[in-house]
Amino acid sequence: MHDDRSLVEARLRRVLDERVRPAVYPESVPLQVAVWHAPGEPVPVAEGLAAPPEPIAVGARWGVPWGTSWFRVTGTVPEEWAGRTVEAVLDLGFDENMPGFQCEGLVYRPDGTPVKGLNPRNQWVRIGAPVAGGEEVRLHVEAASNPVVLGARGFRPTPMGERETAGREPQYTLARMDLAVLDETVWNLVLDLEVLGELMAELPGESPRRHDILRAVDRALDALDLQDVGGTAARARERLTGVLAAPAAPSAHRISAVGHAHIDSAWLWPLRETVRKVARTTANMTALLDDEPDFVFAMSQAQQWAWVKEHRPEVWARVKKAVAEGRFVPAGGMWVESDTNMPGSEAMARQFVHGKRFFLDEFGVDNDEAWLPDTFGFAAGLPQIIRAAGTRYLLTQKISWSRTNRFPHHTFLWEGIDGSRVFTHFPPVDTYNCTMHGTQLAHAVRNFQDKGVARHSLAPTGYGDGGGGTTREMVAKAARLRDLEGSPTVVWETPSAFFAKAEAEYAHPPVWVGELYLELHRATLTSQAKTKQGNRRGEHLLREAELWAATAAVRTGFPYPYEELDRIWKTVLLHQFHDILPGSSIAWVHREARATYERIAGELEGIVDAAQRALAGTGTVPLVFNAAPHTRDGVPAGAAATPTAEGRTTRADRPGGGHVLHNGHLRVEIDGRGLVVSAYDVEADREAVAPGAAANLLQLHTDFPNMWDAWDVDEFYRNTVTDLTAAESVTAGPDGASVRVVRSFGASRVTQVLSLPPGERRLEIDTEVDWHETEKFLKLAFPLDVHAERYASETQFGHVHRPTHTNTSWEAAKFEACNHRFVRVAEPGWGVAVVNDSTYGHDVTRTVREDGGTTTTVRASLLRAPRFPDPETDQGVHRFRHALVPGAGIGDAVREGWRVNLPRRRREGAGPVAPLVSVDRDAVVVTAVKLADDGSGDVVVRCHEAHGGRARATLTAGFAVAGAVATDLLERPLEDGAVERDGDRITLRLRPFQLVTLRLARA
Repeated sequence: MHDDRSLVEARLRRVLDERVRPAVYPESVPLQVAVWHAPGEPVPVAEGLAAPPEPIAVGARWGVPWGTSWFRVTGTVPEEWAGRTVEAVLDLGFDENMPGFQCEGLVYRPDGTPVKGLNPRNQWVRIGAPVAGGEEVRLHVEAASNPVVLGARGFRPTPMGERETAGREPQYTLARMDLAVLDETVWNLVLDLEVLGELMAELPGESPRRHDILRAVDRALDALDLQDVGGTAARARERLTGVLAAPAAPSAHRISAVGHAHIDSAWLWPLRETVRKVARTTANMTALLDDEPDFVFAMSQAQQWAWVKEHRPEVWARVKKAVAEGRFVPAGGMWVESDTNMPGSEAMARQFVHGKRFFLDEFGVDNDEAWLPDTFGFAAGLPQIIRAAGTRYLLTQKISWSRTNRFPHHTFLWEGIDGSRVFTHFPPVDTYNCTMHGTQLAHAVRNFQDKGVARHSLAPTGYGDGGGGTTREMVAKAARLRDLEGSPTVVWETPSAFFAKAEAEYAHPPVWVGELYLELHRATLTSQAKTKQGNRRGEHLLREAELWAATAAVRTGFPYPYEELDRIWKTVLLHQFHDILPGSSIAWVHREARATYERIAGELEGIVDAAQRALAGTGTVPLVFNAAPHTRDGVPAGAAATPTAEGRTTRADRPGGGHVLHNGHLRVEIDGRGLVVSAYDVEADREAVAPGAAANLLQLHTDFPNMWDAWDVDEFYRNTVTDLTAAESVTAGPDGASVRVVRSFGASRVTQVLSLPPGERRLEIDTEVDWHETEKFLKLAFPLDVHAERYASETQFGHVHRPTHTNTSWEAAKFEACNHRFVRVAEPGWGVAVVNDSTYGHDVTRTVREDGGTTTTVRASLLRAPRFPDPETDQGVHRFRHALVPGAGIGDAVREGWRVNLPRRRREGAGPVAPLVSVDRDAVVVTAVKLADDGSGDVVVRCHEAHGGRARATLTAGFAVAGAVATDLLERPLEDGAVERDGDRITLRLRPFQLVTLRLARA
């Protein structure tokens, strides 16, 4: 029987490829085609329609990289086609194996009405069903000649990621521009045979069901006249009726298909092209919804919805209608599908605030699910944020990409650092671009980890990234798979309907505690340093702008800049998309991001300056504004006052070369190489630097991963390392409290200033790198004399502990991880923190020395130099700030992390300004002070417990409070939102890492 099966399968493949599929369009006539090439960036639709085109023929080359061409196609439906279904078949030169990664088009009628998108697997435009014959056809196609950046050459450097370097050579060959008759019987036969052939291939060799299908397919092919496919297709279909009607077993796995098109908000194309990708996809999907009554489509990323509203109002009207019908579903409730490792606490919260609020305002939809199929791992602080936004569920499949360990569940409860739990689903189909292929569905069944206790999974179905979304063929396959023996059952459902069923059937799912670490794409924590610095700076400037603007609004009547802050927040959130902030987009994207960050920084500085001038008033009293959430230099958090100074730092020559800095708290020795060989904690009588080792050690690695250059760093990078110990100069600074170190390596140069501020317990390290290496990885190492089996790393609204050992493959896989402002290693009673102003990637390792002690080495990742997709990644000058904090408790690490990211601001004024709000315990950190988004004038305060323990604190308002209530992130009162209030004082009782949002009404 084995030979019979192989023969039938081979026969089926050839007949489909060479006879049946070509017969779907049995007759065709050419259309007349003319084209106008836009000279620069895309033009408005009206301009493109009105532009004078020149004739062009099929077979002609067109489309300079990143160009836009407006095709006009015209023709007449032959009279003899009356009563038949006719479509325009428009092939711009597609490679059908690359939907979403090449040229695309959007079809318009002459009046500017968008019809649908054109994509490699979606080349048709319906003219009539049936036609009367003689109809005049006139269509316009706005075609984008996006170059293939990731193609046959794989991950090799390419100039195509930047318009200025991509050249002017046409990229595509116009392939087909026809009117054609669609034979719907043949089209359905194709789908019948595909579904059965794919199912047959997945069934066990001796399965009776497989033999039934094999025999039915054999009979159908016998009934088909290969010289008259259209005339015999119905007869062939009849032979398949029985096997297609056999119902699925009652125990069959159940798949909820959700129409979807995962569209990266920027990646191998710029943001402006994503605007058009979204328009093409939404036009496609609203058209498909009109044709397919069972179909349901879900689209995430409120930013992309906002683009449609702004740029394609005709499509927006269709979208709104479909949403009202419950079939075009806003999903996810976030502004974009952001990275979740690197965004700061408040930014991660605002992703949900702005995303959910958009869907609420536009449609009255309050999302239950977070939808992040493609994000590169998930921070342990995220569950609490999801729950605080009023959301209950999370969907992703990205963890299936992990290279070392297989995640043990597909449906489970994910528990975050504060104990919050989120019902989470990983689709076992292991793709967010499901096509309803039998191989995918069979994989979902075999792969599902929770058999025996659950039987539902979800399949995001459709081509993404401008590939056109779900196709009519996918919908037709799903209809055949709705109740088919041997297959999982398939039904179109909304994400919320799926989660309700999945949660109902699984009363006691397993629990996963802590971060969902992706064992891949670890280098995204470092690539494109200036994008990451722009994000970090933007987050902290937004904190300052909101704080000082709110304080000034309450105290002086300063006009709170609601619209400006809303716009800037959305811009920062957009750039946290999971291919922008991670540094994995083309050069064009990161060039624009750098310019955008500079622009918004200037705007925020302007808001801060205006608000502080209003608060300071007129005078010559020296003032210091402190936006950090802790008292600094005698200035309470959020206040302005006369600065105080205490202590002094001395510098002396070090025997043997180098310098010694001493401020009474720390004694730091910097040797002749510019390396820190001692950082002595005077009070604790404890040395921080490991014996025989040196901190502030720059280390250079070869960095050439097996693939995914900007994304990946493979563990073998550690096999080779160069310690950069040679210094051109090590000189004392003019202030007597610093040392300047200059060193060169390769084609690059580093200048560092090491400072020991008076009265402080930290050594500050400012590093400037003029970086001109390629395929190298630069680290800054701190080998510490600390015996630690785990370390603390800041994440959203708290910190997560990771092991320093590699007992299991799970620990070993975390050889590069994310931190926000600090990493801390400690023994009981004493620890050391390394804080930063803009780096995220790091590694922590431990070794046992010959003296029996343990060295725990913390290394901050500074720069990489991958060549794909941006061949000039990170070339140029970069500046970083780090600090080594010996003797740091967890509270010190938190405080110093804020300090390095929020420098003091000095100005003159009339006198001190009291804080708008203050908290009497350092363990409770205020992350945001702002006016309520609804314009009511209420003051909103967000805070959390930051040390990992219980905290009782009093929050005091610097204004008369008429009422106070706890809210969700969207500033909506919670059902149990009552707070303990005594006048202007509110008592907070927080569990470890608990997040609280308070809304304070002003009297």
